Order: sequence, then C-alpha cells, then structure tokens
Amino acid sequence: MKKLENKCMLITYSDSMGSNLKDLNNVLDKHFKDAIGGVHILPFFPSSGDRGFAPMDYHKVDSAFGDWTDIEKLADKYYLMFDYMINHISAHSEYYKDFLEKKDKSQYADLFIRYKDFWENGEPTPEQVDAIYKRKPRAPYVDAHFADGTTEKVWCTFDEEQIDINCKSDTAKAFIKDNLTTLCGHGAAMIRLDAFAYATKKAGTRCFFIEPDVWEFLNECEEIVKPYGVTLLPEIHEHYTMQERIAEKDYYVYDFALPMLLINALYYGQTQYLKNWLNICPRKQFTTLDTHDGIGVVDVKDLLPDEEIDRTKEDIFKFGANVKKIYNTAAYNNLDIYQVNCSYYSALGDDDASYLLARAVQFFAPGIPQVYYVGLLAGRNDLKLLEETKVGRNINRHYYSIEEIDNEVERPVVKSLLALMKFRNEHPAFDGGFELLDCADDKLVILRKNGDEWAKLNADFAKKTFEVIYSENGGEKILNY
Repeated sequence: MKKLENKCMLITYSDSMGSNLKDLNNVLDKHFKDAIGGVHILPFFPSSGDRGFAPMDYHKVDSAFGDWTDIEKLADKYYLMFDYMINHISAHSEYYKDFLEKKDKSQYADLFIRYKDFWENGEPTPEQVDAIYKRKPRAPYVDAHFADGTTEKVWCTFDEEQIDINCKSDTAKAFIKDNLTTLCGHGAAMIRLDAFAYATKKAGTRCFFIEPDVWEFLNECEEIVKPYGVTLLPEIHEHYTMQERIAEKDYYVYDFALPMLLINALYYGQTQYLKNWLNICPRKQFTTLDTHDGIGVVDVKDLLPDEEIDRTKEDIFKFGANVKKIYNTAAYNNLDIYQVNCSYYSALGDDDASYLLARAVQFFAPGIPQVYYVGLLAGRNDLKLLEETKVGRNINRHYYSIEEIDNEVERPVVKSLLALMKFRNEHPAFDGGFELLDCADDKLVILRKNGDEWAKLNADFAKKTFEVIYSENGGEKILNY
C-alpha cells in the first residue's frame, strides 16, 4: 500500500469518473497515471445523505461503488486519502437507531450529545446560543423521538441526517478508535478529519476549535493512526490564522485561501495580495483551487481587504461563465454565505490561458497540490445537473462517463494541464525550497530549488501568460505544455 508522496492528488467521488471504483481505476490507468500520485476518494461508505458525508458504517464500502478489494487495488498504485466525519454519524446508522429504540439502555446512549446532559438546566440560555459558532439561526439540535414515546433534543450541527458525536465519552473514544483503525487497515495513507473543529464542545463557548481540547483530541487521533504510518489532515474552513495554529503543531493543513487570491490576481492583473500569502503561508500543506464544495470566501478574510473580497465575489457572477447569484440562494437549497458555487474553470470565464496560469501557480506554491476531478478535466459549470436537482453545489459535481473522459482528455487545455502535473510530480526541484523573487505588481516569479536542481515560474497576470524554465542535466530547458 502506497504512503504519502509529494505528488499531485486527485479529489473524486467513487462514481464521478465512470460508474464505480473499478471504472475509476481503469480511467486513471488509461489517462492519468503520470499526472496523479494520490487520490482522495470522497466518502465511499453507505450513507443517508450529503453525497456520502452522512456515513452509516465505516466498516463497509457502499456496494454501488464496489468493495474493499477495489479500494485496496487503488492503494497499491496511489497514496489514498479517506474521509472520517469525526463530528457526526448518520441518523440512519445502527448506532443512532439503537439509541432511539433503547434510550438509556442503549450501549450508545452516551455516543450522542443530549441537551439534558450538556447544558446546566437542559437548555442553553440565549447568550449561550449566540456564542455558538453555528450553521443555523438557532440552537443546533434535532428532536430525538424514542420508541417509548418520549422526545429529547440531541446536538445536530449540520443536516438532520448528521447527528453529532459526544467525542469526550468513553463510548465515543472506542467508536473513533474502531473506525480509524478500520480505515488504516484498508489502505489509507491519509485520513482527513472532516469538520473536526466542531467536535470539541463546551457550554458557554463557541463550541468550535476549543483550545486546549482540540489539541488533546487531535493527539488522541494521532496516537491511534501512528502505528499504521497514516497521516492526519484536519479539515477546517475559517480564518487563515487557524490553519497557522494547526501547522505550528506540525499537522498538515489545507490552503483554502489560494483559490480566491488567484481569482483576484487574474481578474485585476494584480499580485500583491497573492505574493503576501505565498510568503507567509504554511509550508506543510495541501493546496486546492477547487473541491466538492464551493470556492471559499471566509478563508481570505484579512488576506484580501474587505472591499477586494466583495468585488472579487461579485465579479465571479460578472466574469465567470454561466454562474448566477440565484445559485447561491434558497431557490437552489444553498444559503452558504462562506463560498461561491462554481467550477474553477468557469469562475475564470472558461478561459484556457487564465486556467493554466492558475494551475501553474498552484503547482509551484508551497505544499502538495490537490486537483478536483472536474478541474482535472477543465470542467464547465453543469447547469443541467444543477437544474435537475436544485442543489447549488451540484453545479461543480458533474458525473463523467468513460466516453466523456476519453473525449475531454483530447482538449488542448487538458493536455497542457496533465503535462504540468507530470512535470510537478517528476522534477526534483519541488522536493526543495520555495522562493518568491522580486518583480512588478502584475508579475509573479517563483523559484523552486533542491540542491543543484531548480525550476522557475515566470508569470504575467496582465497578459495571462507564463513560462516554466527548469534544470536538466546541468543545463536549462523551457517546458513545453
């Protein structure tokens, strides 16, 4: 089973590149084996909602996708990342159903956060509700209806299908250990702790990223996976200083600020904000431009001035291709003010030059690049799926058939992208240092250097052009892409 490498990682659902995991394996072998070193397979467990993020059982692969053998075949070729939704479990899981059936007699009675136990008087005060970092305009709970006819409030941060876990209980600690070791045993090189900042809760606080509890909790998870050589990636969308604090503890983090900073630089031909971030961002990180969620806005607070954030966000609807404000409203079951739903290629106006420049910067930036499957194929907004489902995020969740992929890889922009990814995976300079060289405010020059090996990116954001020069056999060459 492959372990973590400094090579581009694909993010994909099990059924987005073909119909299942077998198709995915074949497609990667056929078209992408030089461009891809790792694969983040988005939740592939039996689930009751949120396209896999309401898992029912971590011991199984959803039979619609395949089985553990299919996962392990991929793990022999690519380093794999699995999701662990550490904050919650499905309302249709056997654990929660047992709790509803047996209540206090259930072995899972303390796996969930019961309001009667959490709050001093069984209910939060208005001030305590206001303090909570929440996703709904009220206290985060759902009514649990027990078989004996009684009702209780239990903590529910997200959708009603996702019931929060009482991570401090002994039952939860055993539950978490069992699930993490199961994932480690089936080929995980990395485990992404989804929504981990919500998992530490304390009355009277924000119930989000509570220190020192969050560090104690992460350390407990680290101790579980360490014997397997598995790496943790805590996932959080918030102010960039939170990523910095996690990085200070020597964990990998996400660079969720880069996508908006690059859009700002490309829209307006200015690189000063992008340069500042590249100078100060954590080095032990995974970079993204696109994910299964939207393009993050909250992540660039104080990295872009508020007026720059506002105009960049507004101009996505102006300069982007086939993206409208209504897609981010209740009409499309989407009230998330923290991100914009749009494919990255379409956010850049379906413009090949801008898109390739953005990817070149990502590949030269500090960290390991992640490329979402729609982005891998320079995918446009999927308005058909959006309208069929009325789910805003589905604009960037196209289902590619094998025949479609065979056609899409022949597009010049995709061929160029794959050439850049192959170069990023193979040149030794990217295992060395990062240096930002002086240049004009509409330019960007990055040098990656490892001993005598080096690679340099010369980018012009006004003209939307770039050049890659690199060392080879003691001389220098220009990359053809």
